[in-house]
Amino acid sequence: MQAARLGVTIRAGGGLKLSESSCVAELVKVHRIVRTIVRYESLQREIRGIFLTALEERGIVNDAALEREARRALREEGRDADREALNEYKNALIDLYFARHFTQSEIDNHINLARKLEAFQHLHEVVNREDATSARIKKALKAFCEIPQGNLYIPPSEAEGVRVALISHFISSQLPFVGVAKNHITIRDIDELIDHCYWNRRRSGKIGGKAAGMFLAYKIILPRLQECDPELEKYIHVPESYYFNSGNFSDFLDYNRLYSFHSQKYKASETIEEEYRNMSALFKKASFPPDVIEDFREFLQKVGEHPLIVRSSSLLEDSFGYAFSGKYESVFLANQGELQNRLNDFMWGLKRVLMSIFSPAAILYRRDHQLIDFDERMSALVQKVVGRRFGPYFFPFAGGVAFSQNAYAWTPRIIREEGMVRMVLGLGTRAVDPVESDYPRMVPLSHPTLRPEVEPARIRKYSQKLIDVINLEARRVETIPYVDLFGRIDYPDLYYALSSYANEHMAAPMYKTQTVALQNSIITFENFLTKTPFVPLMKKVLRRLEEAYGHPVDVEFAWDDDRLYILQCRSLAVGEKIGRVVLPDNVAPDAILFTNNVGVFNGIVRDVEYIVYVDPKAYTLLDTYEDKMLIARLVGKVNRLLKGKRYALFGPTRWGSSDINQGVKVGYEDINHTLILAEVAFKEDGSTPEVSYGTHFFNDLVEASILPLAIYPDRPETVFREAFLLEAPNLLASLVPDFAACRDVVRVIDVPARTDGRCLQVYQDGQGQQGIGFWSHADQ
Repeated sequence: MQAARLGVTIRAGGGLKLSESSCVAELVKVHRIVRTIVRYESLQREIRGIFLTALEERGIVNDAALEREARRALREEGRDADREALNEYKNALIDLYFARHFTQSEIDNHINLARKLEAFQHLHEVVNREDATSARIKKALKAFCEIPQGNLYIPPSEAEGVRVALISHFISSQLPFVGVAKNHITIRDIDELIDHCYWNRRRSGKIGGKAAGMFLAYKIILPRLQECDPELEKYIHVPESYYFNSGNFSDFLDYNRLYSFHSQKYKASETIEEEYRNMSALFKKASFPPDVIEDFREFLQKVGEHPLIVRSSSLLEDSFGYAFSGKYESVFLANQGELQNRLNDFMWGLKRVLMSIFSPAAILYRRDHQLIDFDERMSALVQKVVGRRFGPYFFPFAGGVAFSQNAYAWTPRIIREEGMVRMVLGLGTRAVDPVESDYPRMVPLSHPTLRPEVEPARIRKYSQKLIDVINLEARRVETIPYVDLFGRIDYPDLYYALSSYANEHMAAPMYKTQTVALQNSIITFENFLTKTPFVPLMKKVLRRLEEAYGHPVDVEFAWDDDRLYILQCRSLAVGEKIGRVVLPDNVAPDAILFTNNVGVFNGIVRDVEYIVYVDPKAYTLLDTYEDKMLIARLVGKVNRLLKGKRYALFGPTRWGSSDINQGVKVGYEDINHTLILAEVAFKEDGSTPEVSYGTHFFNDLVEASILPLAIYPDRPETVFREAFLLEAPNLLASLVPDFAACRDVVRVIDVPARTDGRCLQVYQDGQGQQGIGFWSHADQ
């Protein structure tokens, strides 16, 4: 039967009546159906099966009714109702019913569903073959994704297995990550990601943890197959991103015959440190294979002269429980000028990222977390830097890090579950590392205008004064006093960033055209926090991510031109949940070493046998940079010697700061064996608590179960028996004879030897913001 011969009307009983009259539009739709089915001849049965299922689901007609209708039509034409004839008439009737009751878009969707099912079956077979290559999988994936998506999908139970296989092959095989990602990353999402990947022709690899976390966060916030929140769609973006998978870097080592580096992690710590200092020269001489260099050249031609950041994305990085905060390199590139110069800078940036996998801090971190035998490989996430150009400078309005749980609640008014933000003006680098005499804005999202400081003079002292920018003409990152920067350029967003300060009074601008004298200003972000959607938007983002992860998260972000950019997302390092800590109430006054009530984090540390005390006053009196760096090396040496001992480390404020005048410049590898890291801040009565919370250094403490605490001896309510630390016998000379000359600055104290066999017990009540350290025997 030819479909064009049939006109169609609906009987009262639901059947079709054949007539000479017909609707031209319906005939055209039938013609299109037949033409398309002929085009996909091998899928004729599947397509009509899908049609029939849809007709039955809508209650229009079922298979039995079609059988009766076909037999009736055959009788009227005087033909035998053999199986071939019946099938011919039934197929025509299915087409006719479908043309009448479904729109052209719905018809196309159902036909494409049959095509997708076929392509999906092939993809399923390929991705689950043990010998499947990345090239074969990508070809099968592309064949599936070239079929229009439509609004009819592969059954979730079938699609899930393929999503898991694709995620494990191209993105990450970390099971906790896969368990979350499979619910949010679709097959088509992976295809789009692959279109932004640069794969090695000789070595397979994955995009790594940092890239995976960012990509997953984006898909959680703006899902492909679910209804999106209009506010999130309007404001949330991910910077233009490209993925250089780990195969490129494995290939680099092989091409330069650097096979011995695969065993670098098993060497002694001192050897690793020494060889790492010399590694830079070796990597500068090494080269990428010619075909890889050509890929890099094409990539740079594609992205043009826009500033880039090359970010580490190792296989373990940002995995659940192991953030690797600050262990690997990220490199900003101005990416300006002649292509060859841009290419040289780009390759050196990639080498620096690769080289960081062999750094002492990274290797020691893996050792401490029983990850040393994992075959860690490095990928790179390359992103266009968020921001705009102003004169020779390029930077975003703000950047920083946000946490879905706020552990830094200095007042009971703060709701911890609503999160907090640590932010700075300009590039966010200053928000994640403790740097110089500079302070980011700490924002409790439940009360965004609340600050630890009260007086305007204190707010000014503990505010940001320097800003990181990319100087496009000099082709480097520069740190500039914001007063100088905004004196040189015409910047449109000072209304949101600055407050005026005069006569001990502080006020944000009332209107955008109001002039604020730079010399009498403070970076406060008051108008930004109260007159933009940033705060409710960030709370919504953090809540959605935490719900999807089933665990607290932290997010690196940038804000520019009324857009919130997600740069990174990972599972947040959180300390062991021990409930409310109750401080003992029967401690004898002469048994107390210290009390504290500012910046208190929940925790209990018992039976500390040794205290290493870096005398803040003696440290301040050291004259030279070399003398202060010597103290940093000594702290690292003592830390290694006390491995396995129960010891606490006390010293000047801002441990880990890049400004040696603010604190001892140590890294994770220098403090990883201590149980407590205490910051002793003299002459800071009424000041801001140490705001290292949220830095990479702080994250190291949490992951290593090191309890941070701050002591302000000059506060009248604080107890600090410094005399005990200064008068106790100093074991430094016997422990580290080569550093005996430092004994007036660094003291190593055997606690039981000075307290009749008692040890230091430390209780910190984060909820009540009260802490105490005292002597007692282990069984008391």
